[in-house]
Amino acid sequence: MTKFALKSVFSASAFAFALLSASAPAFAADTYKLDDTHTSVIFQWTHFGFSHPSGKFMNAVGSVTLDEANPAKSSVEVSFAIDGINTGVAKLDEHLKGEQFFDAAKFPTATFKSTKVVPTSATTADVTGDLTIHGVTKPVTLKVKLNKKDVHPMMKKVDAGFTATGTINRSDFGIGAYVPAVSDQIDLSIEAEAIAQ
Repeated sequence: MTKFALKSVFSASAFAFALLSASAPAFAADTYKLDDTHTSVIFQWTHFGFSHPSGKFMNAVGSVTLDEANPAKSSVEVSFAIDGINTGVAKLDEHLKGEQFFDAAKFPTATFKSTKVVPTSATTADVTGDLTIHGVTKPVTLKVKLNKKDVHPMMKKVDAGFTATGTINRSDFGIGAYVPAVSDQIDLSIEAEAIAQ
């Protein structure tokens, strides 16, 4: 029980992928729309030291601006509906959406908006952005890898796929119930696809 931080988006969520592809020669920034059916934010915590449960968000809405000529000028914006949380346990989902944790009724959305992209190789970058969860905004850095960019065989449009990882402390966002028995640190793993527009 804790948070995904999305960064999320979750953001997170995340995603900040917009940057790195050193593949095709691009002379202008391209805009991609996140594919919500192939984008997820997985968050994991420690439960009293006994286990490492996880949950996910799969309702991403957002866009990526990919500037291959100057990856540092790339960007990403993403949001997730907190109500879309899925741990596989309905009672836990409701608990996490309640006032002790996300308080989804009051704070229905988590967002991530990149502020800085630092390429670290031809296909990786550190993407820093503002993550907002539970009404609190904090800077978060994600390590992002471009998995593949090519024409999607079914959609016949360019598809860019990314993996991103990061960590947050849920107490930083005002969600500190049961810390430290239930870990403060939340590990994030984000998988995303974005379709060229």
